Amino acid sequence: MPKAEQNLPVETVRIDKWLWAARFFKTRSIAKSAIEGGKVHFDGERVKVSKEVRVGMELTIQQGFEKKTVIIKAISNMRGPAPIAQQLYEETEVSLAKRELLASQRKLHNLARPDHRPSKKDRRQISRFKQENDQQFDQHWSYNDD
Repeated sequence: MPKAEQNLPVETVRIDKWLWAARFFKTRSIAKSAIEGGKVHFDGERVKVSKEVRVGMELTIQQGFEKKTVIIKAISNMRGPAPIAQQLYEETEVSLAKRELLASQRKLHNLARPDHRPSKKDRRQISRFKQENDQQFDQHWSYNDD
């Protein structure tokens, strides 16, 4: 295909090619695998790789923990720089709010867990603490044959 024909505006393009051009996935084969794996939906239904996308369609795309709902604003079959790729779609307000809420919940969950293994000093303190509690328990609770 000559270079001049590639730059012409298009009205429809395959969904795997659009997802790649919009930089949701690094390669078309990864986009294809995600579509086949049920990670991309249109109107609540799974789509096929050959699905043609048009301006105004609403897609739900799941990538790892994140689930995005986007509205297609423009069609492109060429991958460009990230700022231009972000102009191809708009994420819905509900989707943004939900993703921010889930991200903050994951962050809080990670704060509740220690971020390192106990050091040798920490293990000695834990061991000492357990021994003291066992001794106190044994002193207060003893079996009596009265």
